Amino acid sequence: QVQFVESGGGWVQPGASLRLSCAASESIFSHISMGWFRQAPGRERELVAGISTSGTTNYADSVKGRFTISRDNAVNTVTVYLQMNSLKPEDTAVYYCNGVAYRWSWGQGTQVTVST
Repeated sequence: QVQFVESGGGWVQPGASLRLSCAASESIFSHISMGWFRQAPGRERELVAGISTSGTTNYADSVKGRFTISRDNAVNTVTVYLQMNSLKPEDTAVYYCNGVAYRWSWGQGTQVTVST
């Protein structure tokens, strides 16, 4: 069964940084674009960053210049990272990883809370 395990979230003050990690348990993910998504209370889940197999990245306007996505392809596991700098209260959400073009079952996500 496909499984995503997200980690690295927490509570931070505005302006701080966090690094999220996502372990994807199937080798198929080495061959597809992966993304980080987030869902804030009362809002729809949105794609905030994506990375192709060749390393090409794209970002939502709201995080451009502050977030950096990267990936590490191993034999049977892909790890996708999201470096988040200059965090703002509006970045508060549960963060998930998944494929960009096709979505598998969602993992538990990792909560990021930015507040004073």
